Amino acid sequence: MNRSEKIPDFDYTTQDNKKLGLDDLKGDWWISYFSYTNCTTVCPRTTAAMVGIQEELKSAGLTPPIISFSIDPEQDTPEVLQEYAEDYGADTDTMTFLTGYSFEEIQDLSVHTFQAVLEKGALDQRSHSFFFYLINPDGEIVKQYNGMSDAENDLLVADLKTVAGTQ
Repeated sequence: MNRSEKIPDFDYTTQDNKKLGLDDLKGDWWISYFSYTNCTTVCPRTTAAMVGIQEELKSAGLTPPIISFSIDPEQDTPEVLQEYAEDYGADTDTMTFLTGYSFEEIQDLSVHTFQAVLEKGALDQRSHSFFFYLINPDGEIVKQYNGMSDAENDLLVADLKTVAGTQ
């Protein structure tokens, strides 16, 4: 689905306990999605899929930033996110897991900018989006993809190759 929402400025904390903001991503095409380490339903699939996308893009010579916004910032400290990244084999040179904000802040970003549901549920589970988002060099969401669909993930890779001029 094509989109045109502008991402508001942010300055959050990475799994390496460093700061990363929207200004650091300006000028690059990048991918984002929402996840959290205690998720037992969607996130294991979407994170594994995103690591697969990262590997496929790297084999094509592309290394766009991939940003995972944690939706459980109280639990997902930089140390927890670093272990999560290692568990999934994510290359943290280009894939970044963010925290360092309140649940209300990330809920606002999810609902109002990404137009995706985010609610606290029972037993520390969260109701959240399983979409992947392609963001242009100006910080605008240009397209969303169903992160649970192999065909949509293939389309995301093809779209990145197109905008990078390699396809």
